[in-house]
Amino acid sequence: MHRFERKGTVFRNKDALGESYRPETIEERDEEIEEYMEALQPVVDGWEPNNVFLYGNTGVGKTAVTDYLLGRLQEDVEAYDDVDLSVVSLNCKTLNSSYQVAVELVNELRPVGNEISSTGYPQQTVFNKLYQELEALGGTVLVVLDEVDSIGDRDELLYELPRARANGNLEDTAVGLIGISNDFTFREQLDPRVQDTLCERELQFPPYDAPELENILRSRAEVAVVDDAVGSGVLEFCAALAARDSGSARQALDLLRLAGEIAENEDCDRIEQDHVERARSRLEQERVQEGMRDLTTHGRLALLAVVSKAAKQETPCRTRELYEEYTALCDSSGVDTLSQRSVHSHLSDLRMLGILSAEENRSGSRGNYYSYELDVPFESAIEAMEDALRLDAETNAIREIASMNER
Repeated sequence: MHRFERKGTVFRNKDALGESYRPETIEERDEEIEEYMEALQPVVDGWEPNNVFLYGNTGVGKTAVTDYLLGRLQEDVEAYDDVDLSVVSLNCKTLNSSYQVAVELVNELRPVGNEISSTGYPQQTVFNKLYQELEALGGTVLVVLDEVDSIGDRDELLYELPRARANGNLEDTAVGLIGISNDFTFREQLDPRVQDTLCERELQFPPYDAPELENILRSRAEVAVVDDAVGSGVLEFCAALAARDSGSARQALDLLRLAGEIAENEDCDRIEQDHVERARSRLEQERVQEGMRDLTTHGRLALLAVVSKAAKQETPCRTRELYEEYTALCDSSGVDTLSQRSVHSHLSDLRMLGILSAEENRSGSRGNYYSYELDVPFESAIEAMEDALRLDAETNAIREIASMNER
């Protein structure tokens, strides 16, 4: 008897619900595609390309639309003998400086076995090596930097690269930079010169609403799921949950995919709303665990302080009150406390991870302050805390408090 056997009750092509899948058409982004095509038009016309900056939340189609349009662009310019187009794409998620981005671009352009080291060169030397590789390509080169906000304020390359031709570093190559960011504030953090250069054309991708997400799910489900294997209201439920949370197509697709896996594991031949509800709970717990993975002990204790306050029905809660809860948790676990300012920084990090939400309160002469609360279900948060911190006594006590407050 085989240990592993195929299950084929629900999915026809599960990969169609995955992040790497590239659909033949892009749903619900007609306006953004029109704007994007206009920004790319100089490439077709044989002129120097625009620099384009795209921003919007995770899962709203920025990368998918970019891949789709640049693929079509590369096909279409083959009809013109005077256009020689190359596209170089790089995800900057693990890179935190212009130096690291430049090294990766050089190695992307060089043949395997001829890469340069990630350390040991002056920054300008790496820039010069990049110019040499780009000049060797010639023609028009579009450099796509996904998650470009990862490089922080060390953004020299974002100024230098688009101006390389004007500064005499390139002669036969015209470079256009396409920056993609999930951080709406990243543009404001850029050097003003970089803003003027990189953000020549800006495109904003808003969150999807529920009807848009439903249309996206329906088109993918036709490819991914066997006929009649999606129960009544399932697509609408997935769309509503994702629209209420983030407006992310990725979240909606993940819900449908995991719900299908749960259905198959139970030998069901249809995905029902109950499967979606269980998928939502599991994904939310994974989201907290993923966010906690790189947190310090104090970051996790700051989160546990919010969970404790939530159990008492005392959130949203000010930083000062959360700090009192945090110090009590530190005492009970034998950990030295940090300053209130440091704890506030940890709370801000948790907000950026999507685990907490915060509301700014403007109180006039007394100054402004933030009130924090969980942005994930209470049970998902506390289960993730148990796995990460191993503070069974503390989490059991919090569960008892929550039960008393009918949480």
